Amino acid sequence: MSVLTQMLAVALFNLRALPERKAAAFTAAIGIAGVVGVFVGVLAIAQGFRRAMTVSGSPEVAVVLRSGSDSEMTSGLERDATRTIGDAPGIARGAAGPLTSAELFVIINLPKRTTGTDANVPLRGVEQGAFDVRGNIEMVAGRRFATGRNEVIVGAGAAHAFAGLDIGSQIKMGQNVWDVVGIFTANGGLAESEIWADAAVLQPAYHRNNSFQSVYVRLTSAAAFEEFKEVLTTDPKLNVKVARLSDFYAEQSTAVTKFITTIGVFIASLMALGALFGALNTMYSAVAGRTREIATLRALGFGAGPVVCSVLVESVLLSMLGGGLGATAAYLLFDGYRASTINWQTFSQVTFAFKVTPGLLGQAIAFATLIGLVGGLFPAIRAARLPIATGLRES
Repeated sequence: MSVLTQMLAVALFNLRALPERKAAAFTAAIGIAGVVGVFVGVLAIAQGFRRAMTVSGSPEVAVVLRSGSDSEMTSGLERDATRTIGDAPGIARGAAGPLTSAELFVIINLPKRTTGTDANVPLRGVEQGAFDVRGNIEMVAGRRFATGRNEVIVGAGAAHAFAGLDIGSQIKMGQNVWDVVGIFTANGGLAESEIWADAAVLQPAYHRNNSFQSVYVRLTSAAAFEEFKEVLTTDPKLNVKVARLSDFYAEQSTAVTKFITTIGVFIASLMALGALFGALNTMYSAVAGRTREIATLRALGFGAGPVVCSVLVESVLLSMLGGGLGATAAYLLFDGYRASTINWQTFSQVTFAFKVTPGLLGQAIAFATLIGLVGGLFPAIRAARLPIATGLRES
């Protein structure tokens, strides 16, 4: 018999005998399923946060901040500077003029719906051009705020996570009381975590006089960015930094996603050690219970290689089964689940939905397969080295 034929024959023989060891096999598979479920669940948090931060970052939209600022919280621009920015080349134009929006960024405290504890919620003062600049803002309930009035619209994520943001509600911000008149979506992006108001009304409420923190602009094309940036950063009247919105959001998300990913891998690795020992115990028990069978196969002419491979195949299949169960459970439980966390750059809450991607599921199955390979390797080597005469004498 060829080596391949021997491997196939022994592997099928082992798998047919698997129901006799179903308790141990089930325990090993469930252990691995738990590891994979935690692995996918934690990394789905990082995927969801990264998506919320980057999905709305169009390469045709740029953001201008004061030079040296690492976030809008530390930036500041006067009205004259925002006008100069609006006159720069490369900016798209609409019926009302250049597509720009000079904006404020304020943090307010609101209670969470689930716990009632206060959390930092971003409040953004925008100009009417903000809707055309972003390009993905869609009102799903109510209407836009009216210019010059104490009205706000709320991102869908913020409305879901924080109390007092239903349409028709009133919230006190700064010196004024504001009416909630609409709820909007932004394709799952960062803006869904925010409350928007008219910048001109928000400025006096927070004693901002005629200052802003950022200017968002829509460019004629992604290729126009370099010229736009060059003109602004070399203008002696300005002291600004310019970034594509996609790059700006990606930079803002790096620290949190790296932290979450590191914690997730660490927790999953600790659990994987337990699952690995479970797989080792299961496969050692399988080998010990089939000592005479293995010895008989060796006496009939089956080589050590096919025996090793058969044990590895059984271990890997059990691990993949557990991995598949864990990945499926994680997808059903976590994909689309809404949560919020703090953005360390602005110290405000970001609402997002867990995102279980095909790539993440593939990583989970690969992780489970690796556990199966390592868990089956040493029992397989022991089975191959088992003396035939000793094995045949086993009762």
